[in-house]
Amino acid sequence: MAVNNKVKSTNDLELKDRLVAINRVTKVTKGGRTFSFAAIVVVGNEEGIVGWGLGKAGEVTAAIAKGVEVAKKNLIKVPVYKGTIPHEQLSKFGGAQVFIKPATHGTGVKAGGAMRAVLESVGITDVLAKSKGSSNPHNLVKATMVALSELRDPAMVAQNRGISVEKVFKG
Repeated sequence: MAVNNKVKSTNDLELKDRLVAINRVTKVTKGGRTFSFAAIVVVGNEEGIVGWGLGKAGEVTAAIAKGVEVAKKNLIKVPVYKGTIPHEQLSKFGGAQVFIKPATHGTGVKAGGAMRAVLESVGITDVLAKSKGSSNPHNLVKATMVALSELRDPAMVAQNRGISVEKVFKG
């Protein structure tokens, strides 16, 4: 089931950017080697909105700036419920597989590397996360974003089922 939770306007948001990974790439030409940089960046307002972007340029700062601009165009809204996620979610992108699970208050963000950057940018303070398969930061960020975009908040589940929010939690 596809969920449409794209953010319409970025003008009134105060977004913080985090650099996930920077990669130096080389192009071999007749005249020698040409170096450039690829930066993967995550932006978020730490209140449920997050996006990611990939920027490529000849200098590191320019690559990061391009990544931030692309990330601002790919924002999604994530349901954050009492500092954690509403339910567990398994997701896959390429060779990377991620599993995120809600945690009680005080647990913290138990996630590594690329997943941690995405989850902290959303504003999630307590979550358990596991990555399996590829540790490629590009695919980990994309798999985490897919998992977050598939999350449903309790109000939406109750509305779809035609019941009250209290009955959703009683099972």
